[in-house]
Amino acid sequence: MVSKLSQNWKYVIIILLFLGWSIGNFDRFFMNYAILGISEDLHLSASQTGIVLSSFFAGYALMQIPGGWLADRFGFRKIIIIAVFAWSVFTILSGMAWSFMSLILIRFLFGLGEGSFFPSASKGIASWFPQNERSRAMSFMLTSGTIMGVITPIIGTQSMQSIGWRTIFYIAGAIGIIFAFLYIFFIKERKDSTVGKSENPSKNKAPLREVLKTPIIWNLFIAYFAIYAVQWGLMAWMPTYLVAERHLDLTSVGYISAIPAFAGIIAMIVSGYILDKLPEGKDKVIAAVFAVLTAVFLYLMAYAPNIAMFAVYQSVVTVFMSFNIILIISAPLKMLSEEVVGTANGFINTGAQFAGVLTPMLIGFLVDAFDGSYTVAFIMLIMFALLCAGSLFLIRTKKEVPSFKNNAI
Repeated sequence: MVSKLSQNWKYVIIILLFLGWSIGNFDRFFMNYAILGISEDLHLSASQTGIVLSSFFAGYALMQIPGGWLADRFGFRKIIIIAVFAWSVFTILSGMAWSFMSLILIRFLFGLGEGSFFPSASKGIASWFPQNERSRAMSFMLTSGTIMGVITPIIGTQSMQSIGWRTIFYIAGAIGIIFAFLYIFFIKERKDSTVGKSENPSKNKAPLREVLKTPIIWNLFIAYFAIYAVQWGLMAWMPTYLVAERHLDLTSVGYISAIPAFAGIIAMIVSGYILDKLPEGKDKVIAAVFAVLTAVFLYLMAYAPNIAMFAVYQSVVTVFMSFNIILIISAPLKMLSEEVVGTANGFINTGAQFAGVLTPMLIGFLVDAFDGSYTVAFIMLIMFALLCAGSLFLIRTKKEVPSFKNNAI
C-alpha cells in the first residue's frame, strides 16, 4: 500500500516539472526575440535566420524517441536531471556564439540536450498520476510554455535593450544549472513504479516496434506535426513579422506577443479539465473541428486590418491549438501502459519537433523567394492546420488499443 506521503508527492513532482519546463521554454522562446539582435550582429539573411531557428529543433527531434526509451528503461528522474543540466550549458554557450555556423552547432546541441525532458516528464506523470488526472497534470505542466509565452516577450525585449542578448543567455543558463542540482534532491521515482520490475526485462527494452504497430499513434504523430508546424511558425517568425510588416518597435512587439500567450494559459488549463471529462471519441471530433477553425482564423490574421484585430485573431488561434495540443499529447497517457508511455510520447513529440525543424526554414525561404511577403507563409500554415484536422477526423476509437495495452511489451 502506498503511503499518503508518497501519494501526495505527485504534487511536488508536477510543480518541479512545471518549473523546469518553464526554464526550458524561456531558453528556447527567447531565441525568437534574440534573433532580431543576433541577425543584426552576425549579418544574417532571412534564409539564414530560418536555419538558425530550425537548428534547435533538429537536435530536439532526434532526442525524442531515445529520450523516451531511456526514461522507460532507466526511469524518468535520471534522464530529466541530465537534460536540464545539458540544455543549461548550451544556453550559456548560445550567448558566446560568434558566427552563423557556430550558432547552428550550439543550437543543435542545445536541442539534443533538451530533447529528452518532455518524454521523460510524460513518463513521470504516467507514473505518479491516476489515469483520470493525467490530462490535467499534463496541461498544468504545458501551461508553463504559455506562461513563458507571456513573460518571455516582455522580459526578453526589455532586457535586450538594456543588457543585451548574450547576457540574458548567460543568466538563463546559470538558473538552469541551479535547477538541475535541485532536481537531484527533490525529483523521485515512485516506489511502486513498474520501471525495471518486469520479470522479463527484455520486454521493456524495445517498445517502439510495438508502438509503431498502433494506427492511432500514427494519426497522433501526423496531427501533432501539423499543429506544431502552425505553432512553431507563429512563434519563430511573429516577432520578425510584426517589425517588418506591421512596423512595430521592439517594446510593442513584446506586449503584443504576450496577448495570445496569455489566452493560451487559460486555454491550456481549461482544456486539460474538459478532456478528462469528455467521453472517448467525442474529444477527437471536437479537436478536429478546432483545427479547421484554426485555419479560418489564420486566414483572418493574414488580412487583419489593424494590429488590435491581429492580436485578437492570433489569441483565438492559440486557444484552439491549445486544446489540440493537450488532447494529442495526453492521449497516450490514458490509452497505453506505463512501460511504454515515454517511448510513445517521444515518438509523437518527434512529429512536433520535425515541424520545428521544417517550418521556420520554409518560412524564411518563402519570405526571401517572394520579396519579403509573408502571404505564402500564412497559406502554408493554413494547410498545416487542415492536415491536423484531417488526421484527427480519421482516428477511429480506442478499440484498436486494448490488445496493445494488455500485451507484454
